[in-house]
Amino acid sequence: MSAYESPFDDHYGLEIDEATDELLRAHVPVSRHVKQPVGLVHGGVYASIAEALASVGTNVGVLQEGSIGLGMSNHSSFLRPISEGTIHAVARRIHRGRTTWTWDVEMTDDAGRLCATSRVTIAVRPRREED
Repeated sequence: MSAYESPFDDHYGLEIDEATDELLRAHVPVSRHVKQPVGLVHGGVYASIAEALASVGTNVGVLQEGSIGLGMSNHSSFLRPISEGTIHAVARRIHRGRTTWTWDVEMTDDAGRLCATSRVTIAVRPRREED
């Protein structure tokens, strides 16, 4: 499995546009599958986008070294609702340690308004053969 493949992320429509070990850009088209009952994007979608990007970025940096990045902490704040269009996400690495990497992720709407932020910490562990 590559750093990008995730059946779960496919489920809610994550599309990664750019991925390095320092910066990622992605988007999710808003469909009825990502909305809560009142018609707004569900908070879990924002948290999922953030964790996915932080995990992918970390894995881009550590897989070739024989390690793997695994989600450890995800703190998301929801600032403005999105009900249509596209969720745009940018993840920036703010810490690269031996055992943890930390990322800040900003999610905006089509007008460029900040709608959600997340800080995600990824644990870096040795990769086992079955991973």
